[in-house]
Amino acid sequence: MSAKIRPLHDRVIIQRVEEEEKLSSGLIIPDSAKEKPHQGKVIRAGSGRRLDDGTRVEMDVKEGDKILFGKYSGSEVKIDGEEYLILREDEILAVLS
Repeated sequence: MSAKIRPLHDRVIIQRVEEEEKLSSGLIIPDSAKEKPHQGKVIRAGSGRRLDDGTRVEMDVKEGDKILFGKYSGSEVKIDGEEYLILREDEILAVLS
């Protein structure tokens, strides 16, 4: 990501991880039939959520983590011709190891 962009508070910027275009049987899935993947890589992470008393709670995810997120989570944005997803940390379902 060449643009200088920093997510605020408990938000993260995700780049979707593309699924394979070929099934194990050898069939190739056309672009029109593909569903957008629900996993991605954390590109940037905010500094964490701020509580009512002013203290900050650190994020559980960090740059480079592979994650799973819900189908309708976040907001899609286009930066320098690349598509990204901005979502809150609580919309992340799991971190893949």
